[in-house]
Amino acid sequence: MDITLEQPARARLITVDSEIPVPATLCYGSADPLAVQIVFPAEVALEGEGVTWTFARSLLADGLDGPAGSGDVHIWPCGRSRTVLEFHSPLGLALLQFDSASLRRFLVRTYAVVAAGTEDLSPAVDEGLSALFGTV
Repeated sequence: MDITLEQPARARLITVDSEIPVPATLCYGSADPLAVQIVFPAEVALEGEGVTWTFARSLLADGLDGPAGSGDVHIWPCGRSRTVLEFHSPLGLALLQFDSASLRRFLVRTYAVVAAGTEDLSPAVDEGLSALFGTV
């Protein structure tokens, strides 16, 4: 049985002049146990439709304790109570600050669903191979 977690979160978009409050939803699903998602609603997206960023759950865990990331998502602590997430896309760069405690609570909740190191990837591998070889 697949389990899905959702947790509302408040972020602050960091701009040159100010910080703009941005609603977001943190998501995790046991069907994709290595990934987490952050969903931003259409009203705060550049192109007028919701935006979902998917990245490794381990990246979130690492970024809460020190700088992490080398691709489109970078995460690092900012003081004792904030964490910065930096998203790169063809449209540009976005820097968002989240409350570290909120991100940690979410991460702990994901571990209650699928403990770190116990992710069973067999169904995903089987599905991927079936799609690759046209046996779906």
